[in-house]
Amino acid sequence: MIADLPPFQPGSVWLVGAGPGDPGLLTVLALHALGQAEYVVHDALVDDRILALANPHAVVEAMGKRGGAVSPRQDAITHRLIALATAGKKVLRLKGGDPFVFGRGAEEALALAEAGIVFRVVPGISAGIGGLAYAGIPATAKHCNSTLAFVTGHDQGGDIPSGFDWDGLARGAEVIVFYMGLRKVDVLVERLRNAGRKADELVAVVSRAATPKQQVLETTLSGLVAALAAQPMEAPALLVIGGVVGLRAKLNWWQP
Repeated sequence: MIADLPPFQPGSVWLVGAGPGDPGLLTVLALHALGQAEYVVHDALVDDRILALANPHAVVEAMGKRGGAVSPRQDAITHRLIALATAGKKVLRLKGGDPFVFGRGAEEALALAEAGIVFRVVPGISAGIGGLAYAGIPATAKHCNSTLAFVTGHDQGGDIPSGFDWDGLARGAEVIVFYMGLRKVDVLVERLRNAGRKADELVAVVSRAATPKQQVLETTLSGLVAALAAQPMEAPALLVIGGVVGLRAKLNWWQP
């Protein structure tokens, strides 16, 4: 291991991104944290192969939130992190992707700061970039797009977030990547079509990206709802809309 890695101090919390799935996408600092932590409090999207890399003496606790399922309340998660750190433990809060990209990591960091807990943020590869790459879909390509939007597909209650400027989104982003968009995909399609996106625009759904269970569905915006009815995709899944989807025919480099 690299000699200059920072020590994991007792009584601190590290908010660590685990990437989209493949353990090989962990950063060196994330792997270091896994080996040093006394408690690993992980969310529902962390691959089991990554949890297997944790310090064998660490206590591993599942505290993840999944839309539509019974999940711990966010305040219960932050209270647990604070309690463990206050007790002098080395606490690793492990999140799929990047903790600051639709991962509630900012809320947890703010709670730690308000409680006077020392914390460190270890960024991870966001699924919207790394997961698409494993599906053979670049987030940007020279002849396809110079703009890119990452959008959450649902709010805390599971509904489409209010306050979206759908017209602005449709006009302003040549490629749109929706996180957690499967539950309301019919509404997403309707609003994008009403905002001017073309019916024949290419769309891909990437399920369980960068894991052995990865599946990819390619279709068009107007055909998306019917395609998902014929071939249901398992969450977590990404929806990517735009010309970059067409590059997958030549760039599909990885097979689970």
